[in-house]
Amino acid sequence: MGKSKKYGIRDFINDVHLWLGLVSGIVLFLVCLSGTILTFEEEIEGWFKEDMKVEAIGTKKSISNLINDPIIQEKGILTSITIPTDETSPYEFSIKEDLKQRRGTTYDINPYTAELLAPEDTGIDKFMFSMFRMHRWLMMDIKWGRPIVGIATIIFMILAISGIVLWFPKKIKWKTVKAGFKIRTNANWKRINHDLHNTLGFYACILILIMGITGLCWSFEGYRDGLSAIMGTKVFGNRGGGPEIDLESFDSEKSISLEEAIALANKELNYEGELSVSLPNDKNPIYSFRKLADDSWSTVAQDRLQIHTSGEVVSKEIYADKPLNVKIASAIKPIHTGTIYGTFSKWIYFLACLIATSLPITGTIIYINKLKKKSKRRRSLATA
Repeated sequence: MGKSKKYGIRDFINDVHLWLGLVSGIVLFLVCLSGTILTFEEEIEGWFKEDMKVEAIGTKKSISNLINDPIIQEKGILTSITIPTDETSPYEFSIKEDLKQRRGTTYDINPYTAELLAPEDTGIDKFMFSMFRMHRWLMMDIKWGRPIVGIATIIFMILAISGIVLWFPKKIKWKTVKAGFKIRTNANWKRINHDLHNTLGFYACILILIMGITGLCWSFEGYRDGLSAIMGTKVFGNRGGGPEIDLESFDSEKSISLEEAIALANKELNYEGELSVSLPNDKNPIYSFRKLADDSWSTVAQDRLQIHTSGEVVSKEIYADKPLNVKIASAIKPIHTGTIYGTFSKWIYFLACLIATSLPITGTIIYINKLKKKSKRRRSLATA
C-alpha cells in the first residue's frame, strides 16, 4: 500500500474555501447579482424614462419665485435644491411630502416656466428598489437581512483571500504561474469552467475585497466605529471633525434670502459647477452648500460651505485641502458602488461584480464535477 497523503495547510485552505463557498453560495449570488445591476442604476432607469431636459426660452425665474410657487408650496416642505450648470437641465427640489419621510421626494423643476416635472412612476423604479433591498437585506426585515448580508460579505472576503492563495500553484514557476492568467478556450468545458473560476476570480479579487471592506460599514455599526477609529475620522458622519457651531454667537436678528445665500456661496466657491443647498429650519439656521466642479474627475471631490441665515460664513471645506484619511472616509459609498470616478470606474466595478456573481456558480460546478470523478473512481475500484 502507498503512503497516505499528508493533510497540509493548503488542503485546509482548500477545504475552507470549498465549504464556505457552498454554504454561502446562494446568498452571495443574490447579493452580487443585485450589486451588478445597481452599478448602472441611474443609466438603467434613464433608458426607461423620458430624458428630463428643458427648453432654454427667455431667462430663468428667480429662486424665490420658484420656491414660492403655489404648486411647490402645496407639495410639502422644501428641504434642498440642486442647481446644475447645464442650461437645459432642470433644477432638483427635494420635498418632504410627509414629515415621516427621511429624505423626501425629488422633483425636477423647469427653471424657465416653474413647471413641476413630476417623477415618473414606472415599473423600473420598483424593480431597482427591489434590487436595492436584495443587495442590502435580501428583501427581508432589516433586523435579520442586514447581519446575514454582513456575514456573507465577511465570508466572501475570506473566499477572496483564500482564492488568491489557491491560485498560486504548489510549485511556483513562471510557466505554471503564467497559466493562471488566461482561460484555455480550446479545452473541454470542465477545464474552461475551472479557468473561469480560477482566472476571473483572481482578476476580480482586489475589487471584491474593496467592496467587502466598504460594504461592511452598512451591516455592522461596531465595524463602522472601528474603521472610523483606525482611519482617525468618522465614517458616515461629521468627517470634518470640527467643533460644534455656537449658534448664539451669530446675529439672529439679521437674515439673508436664499438667493443672497446662493450668490455668496458662488462667490466663496468661485468656479463652474453643480451647486446643492440644504435649507435652514427652526432647529438649524444654517444654509449647507455642496459644490462639484464641472471638470472634476471624481464624484466625491465636493467643496462644502456653511452660511448662517445672518449671512456669516460658518465653515468652508475645500476638498483638495482635506487630509487623505478624511478624503477616503468621505468616499466610502462611491468607493463601494464604483461611482467614484464616474463611468470609467462603473464599468470596472460592473465587470468585477459580474465575475463575483459567476463565482458561486462555477465553484459549485467544480465541486459537482469532483464528486462525479470520485464516484466514478470508486465504482472502477469496486469492479476491479
